[in-house]
Amino acid sequence: MKHLAWVAVNLVIVILLFEVVVTCNARVVHSARKLRVLAAKYNVTCILVFGDSSVDPGNNNNLPNTWHKGNFLPYGKDFGHSKPTGRFTNGRLSTDMIAEALGYTNTIKAYLDQNLMDEDLLHGVSFASGGSGYDDFTADNITNVMSLRKQLDYFKEYKTRLGKLVGEESSHRIVENAVFILSMGTNDFLQNYYIDPTRSQMFTIAQYQGFLINCMENYITEMHSLGVTRLMVVGMEPFGCMPMIKTLTNNVDCNKEMNQVALSFNILLKAKLLTLEKTLHMSTIFVDIYGVIQNTLQNPTKYGFTESKKGCCGDGLTQFGASLKGLSICTNRSKYIYWDAVHFTEKMYYIIAEESVKSLIASL
Repeated sequence: MKHLAWVAVNLVIVILLFEVVVTCNARVVHSARKLRVLAAKYNVTCILVFGDSSVDPGNNNNLPNTWHKGNFLPYGKDFGHSKPTGRFTNGRLSTDMIAEALGYTNTIKAYLDQNLMDEDLLHGVSFASGGSGYDDFTADNITNVMSLRKQLDYFKEYKTRLGKLVGEESSHRIVENAVFILSMGTNDFLQNYYIDPTRSQMFTIAQYQGFLINCMENYITEMHSLGVTRLMVVGMEPFGCMPMIKTLTNNVDCNKEMNQVALSFNILLKAKLLTLEKTLHMSTIFVDIYGVIQNTLQNPTKYGFTESKKGCCGDGLTQFGASLKGLSICTNRSKYIYWDAVHFTEKMYYIIAEESVKSLIASL
């Protein structure tokens, strides 16, 4: 009888879990269909991406002087046939999933990908570079990757290539109706303020936040002059909850000071976007990932996670990037929020993509 009772309880659990998965998938499919209808109505042509490792699909693979790469296992463990692409996760990124929701392609190619084809330019590409930030000092002097300035230079080159491919008129239409995604900021604070002393000796944290907002404003103004009319800006994550940060600051819980920096920066960022929307007459979308990530970390089982304090790779507390080479990984990646000590798993990026899609739907 006890055995039968145990079987019955487990059967109920399986049924409940199945219902949760079906409900989530149905919600996502519905959102994707709604987004595609709106994208067609408003002539959304493709997505073009700028940012850091949260949206870099492999541009850093082709940069010779940086250690900030993810083109080796265990990165890419669940991408195709365990193919490391340069994405800093086990599978796809949120931008890949957004592109799929729009109906264009299930992966966004890196602009520096040596196998990039002309047709890829029509679907959208990513200029993002892991380790970059709003402050060009971050990329140019600390991580040796592509600064936002360099990413914009490549965007100009992209426009020239696109014009030769489809003609100037069609090229202008594609850019004007594209959705641009900008996702960065974490490296500015972690690498460039809290670890490297250069900026912290020049600015208080409040002053540096203002400096970054001014940098962002200048770049968005330039992007608008290059034809950008729809811009989605991803807010700061609660980076005080990263396993690496908790380890370095000897905290069991999230670092409250750093999370407060992220929160206050998001307030400034959102306010600046509203101002730019009015002055530049462009559409801006703010994606509040802070709340989504924080909610997931505080209620992991609600989203099917069982591990929220450490990453799947190595000890899950300190390693990321090159330090992961040769290290073991967890068996069930879908149960982990963090992939390494800094970056998220594909499943967490899926949750972030869902929030981004909702924001995009609301804006169209």
